[in-house]
Amino acid sequence: MGKELDYRWHLREVMATRDMFSTTDLAAPLADRGVHLSPSQVYRLVVERPERLSLKVLMALIDILGCSMEELIEPVAATPTKKAKVAAGGGSGVGELRPKRARITP
Repeated sequence: MGKELDYRWHLREVMATRDMFSTTDLAAPLADRGVHLSPSQVYRLVVERPERLSLKVLMALIDILGCSMEELIEPVAATPTKKAKVAAGGGSGVGELRPKRARITP
């Protein structure tokens, strides 16, 4: 299995270094370059880490901000996630959650 990669999205920081502090500052420049996004889409693009990004949007951002792709997207090693191992017979499944039989003592 190969090395898993992740990334950090630095759009907000790059915008701040260019004195762009509002997400609405991007709407008009994007539209001038043929990228028409709703205000909520622009907000999510700036505030959240995008899972999918078209090359047209990426190239427009690079052009608007006058930056490189490396400034916007930083590749990092993925943090390993723990996967729970479940045995076929139950293991840490429902078996532990079953009620215990009551004992009646005379």
